[in-house]
Amino acid sequence: MIDGACDMVKAAKQLAVSPNDPPTYLLYSNHSKSVSGAIKGLVAAMKESAPGQKECDDAIETMTSSIKDLDQASLAAISQSLAPRDHNTPQGFQEQMINSAKEILDRVEPVRAASKGEAEKLGHLVTSMAGYFEPLADGAVGAASKTINSKRQMAILDQTKTVAESALQFMYAAKEGGGNPKAGHTHGAIDEAADGMKEVVEDLLQTLEDAASSAGVVTNMVDSLSKSIARTDDRMALIANLSFVEYQTEMVRLAKHIARTAQDMVGKAVSNVSELGPLSNNLTHDYNDLSGNAQGAAIASSSPQVGQQIRKAVQELGNLCIDLVQDAGHLQANPTDTYSRKDLADHAKAISEKVSHVLAALQAGSRGTQACINAAHTVSGIIGDLDTTIMFATAGTLNPDGDSDNFADHRENILKTAKALVEDTKTLVAGAASDQEKLAMAAQSAVRTITRLADVVKFGAGSLGSSQPDAQVLLINAVKDVASALSELISCTKNASGKPVQDPTMAGLKDSAKVMVTNVTSLLKTVKTVEDEAARGTRALESTIEAISQELKAYNTTDKTDQKASAEDLIRHTRPITLATAKAVAAGNSCRQEDVIVAANTGRKAVFDLLGVCKAAAQNADTAEVKRRAIQSGRDCAHVYKELLDHVNTIIQKPTHENKQLLATYSKKVANSVTCIVQVAEVIKGTDWVDPDDPTVIAENELLGAANSIEAAAKKLAMLKPRRAAKEADENLNFEEQILEAAKSIAAATAALVKSASVAQKELLAQGKIGGAHLASAFEDEDGQWSQGLISAAKLVAAATHSLCEAANAMVQGQASEEKLISSAKQVASSTAQLLVACKVKADTDSVAMQRLQGAGNAVKRATEALVKAAQQAKDFADEEESLTINKRMVGGMAQIIMAQEEIIRKEKELDAARVRYAKIRKQKYQDKPVEETDALW
Repeated sequence: MIDGACDMVKAAKQLAVSPNDPPTYLLYSNHSKSVSGAIKGLVAAMKESAPGQKECDDAIETMTSSIKDLDQASLAAISQSLAPRDHNTPQGFQEQMINSAKEILDRVEPVRAASKGEAEKLGHLVTSMAGYFEPLADGAVGAASKTINSKRQMAILDQTKTVAESALQFMYAAKEGGGNPKAGHTHGAIDEAADGMKEVVEDLLQTLEDAASSAGVVTNMVDSLSKSIARTDDRMALIANLSFVEYQTEMVRLAKHIARTAQDMVGKAVSNVSELGPLSNNLTHDYNDLSGNAQGAAIASSSPQVGQQIRKAVQELGNLCIDLVQDAGHLQANPTDTYSRKDLADHAKAISEKVSHVLAALQAGSRGTQACINAAHTVSGIIGDLDTTIMFATAGTLNPDGDSDNFADHRENILKTAKALVEDTKTLVAGAASDQEKLAMAAQSAVRTITRLADVVKFGAGSLGSSQPDAQVLLINAVKDVASALSELISCTKNASGKPVQDPTMAGLKDSAKVMVTNVTSLLKTVKTVEDEAARGTRALESTIEAISQELKAYNTTDKTDQKASAEDLIRHTRPITLATAKAVAAGNSCRQEDVIVAANTGRKAVFDLLGVCKAAAQNADTAEVKRRAIQSGRDCAHVYKELLDHVNTIIQKPTHENKQLLATYSKKVANSVTCIVQVAEVIKGTDWVDPDDPTVIAENELLGAANSIEAAAKKLAMLKPRRAAKEADENLNFEEQILEAAKSIAAATAALVKSASVAQKELLAQGKIGGAHLASAFEDEDGQWSQGLISAAKLVAAATHSLCEAANAMVQGQASEEKLISSAKQVASSTAQLLVACKVKADTDSVAMQRLQGAGNAVKRATEALVKAAQQAKDFADEEESLTINKRMVGGMAQIIMAQEEIIRKEKELDAARVRYAKIRKQKYQDKPVEETDALW
């Protein structure tokens, strides 16, 4: 490059002297091209020689090789030719995968950091991570080879392949970043690839740990708990913006959850031992999180003594968790072991005690904030109790304590308690800026007052009588809003404790105090108007509008939730919104107070439930965009419904015709928002939506069910052994072996046949030769008849195979004749022919699926012929062994002839009777079916 630059400068001088000389200009151009090429080569060489580049290439090659191995294993599993690997046990392969996946997960964050700004560390970290992919892939193939279920095999291999593919993407991003902090354009791709890899590795670990815990394998859980205990002594840097209070809050939640899980394990140890594994897994995860928070809390605590006390309490709790998990493993291995059950109960009790020690250690660090946490937990229980009371009131079963009880007796008590709560609220807000002792006293006083207020309001609601359920619900909702506001105020007070006035948490505390005052004022208004039938509907409407506004504000603060919900739950919760909208429109048109209060109470519950389920269902979204859409659709629906209630309130104040006409516009907005929610729910659910009434779906399910049924019968048959008879000839035992082998062949062949039929049906559906979606009435059309025929044929094949297995079992045990076995085999052949005809009705004879189906049918035919032949040989062998002794005397010989004739006549009568029974069975089977359905079977 330097030589070329020198030549280019010389050429530039000559060109300056003779600017119009073409040879000089050409020389200058050639030198400039050589310099440009040299610069590009230098950049490429620098890139290739940069730290970590070669290691990234090696890691990419390793991961590509692992993906190829997994692909080959998947192909072998599909063709059912995956040979079992005997160098380890299924549990050993599982542990190998878990350990490799954990090591890979631990290295994701260091590799992310190195690829963005620590080039000197990138090569070593990438090599270290890549080294675990070969044992991960080997463990996955080994675990799959030891798994009998084909679906389970594919799930293991596919999930491991997803991990390898995401790691490959991560390696490409890391190589591109190269540890260059100035290459900002690559950092986004690195973060995205790292987050995706962490997600898929965590999913794989969750799957493996669930499988291991269900099987009673606790080795990995014990190892994880031991590492978590050791981690509590490690020193870590404080995470920005996290205070002792935040660590304390999370630790209290986790500790109480551990105590509940331990008590659940005691119950399951008696009722359902198989559930101990998942509970142990949950306990392990909770303790891992607890130990991580304990590290932060110990460092952020006010004194080293408190930090050491927290560490010690958490470590002692961890040792007991190990004992409990080991007890659960022993009990899963031997469910009748009373000693293990007793040990488990003792260790669970000890865990509850150690949890109290952890809480005491946290309280020593900050008594006031601990009192706030306990108070928030108590208020949460009060809110749940009020929800239960609302259910009773809605059902019309909330009755007064006595016949003479009336609301006037309770009004003054409610007002007095509410005013006392306002004073406690002021003290609580002031406690945020005072010492921990005063804060603790204020929190405890507020809890006592809200408990009294909830009780007196419940008594007051009961005194209204069950004949006024809507008024009862209105009153209880008012005190529930106060309790919810107090819970939020306590949380804000806890977060603001000890902070300066300029801190943002102080602004949140002031806002919460304003909401608290607003809700107490609303309660006082409700108490004064609840008996006024002319005004309580309006009061209920105003209260609901304010409650929805507050709920929307809380909904916007965070996307996290502990609630669990599916896409189906989200769709199900749109129906109450639709009903509430109809009631709101009806109330706006009638302007009757009783309609208004019903609409307000119904709408409040529908919106609150929808927002909770919407946020929970959004957690199941595959992408951040879908999650955002789900949360936004819930927010929009609640907002437009609130606008509808606002308009209903306007109509009540000014009931004009123009205002009432606008109700349709507002209700249409709600309907559109509900449609958006349903569409988002479908995206969350994915493409696996089917119409359960579709005949082709029913046919496919029945085919797969028949295939599974046949496989189960084949496995049962494979476990059978011929009976042992001491005095029988060896040839007879060989015949029984032949019969069993032939029966096994038929079972396997029919299983393949039904699966081939399912493939043929899918091919017809894809070609459009049968309809893709029908209603329940579709069974009356041509496609419905074909599907019904295929269903019946599949069921017949499965039933006939089961009968065959039973007959073979009975015969080799000496409990049935050869004729029954032969008849069962012929029935299998007949039902197989019926299934083939049903599939050929619309099939393309040249299609691959149909050819496979025909081949499977021929295999069944050959297997049944072999079985009939084996059974016939056994029968002939038995007939040859029979001997007949002739009586030579006159009287004895005559008696022998008479007995033989008697047996002939009796057998002939039995044969006639059997034929009559057979004819009746056939007639009874088909006489009630329509002609179309009978034809469809063939």
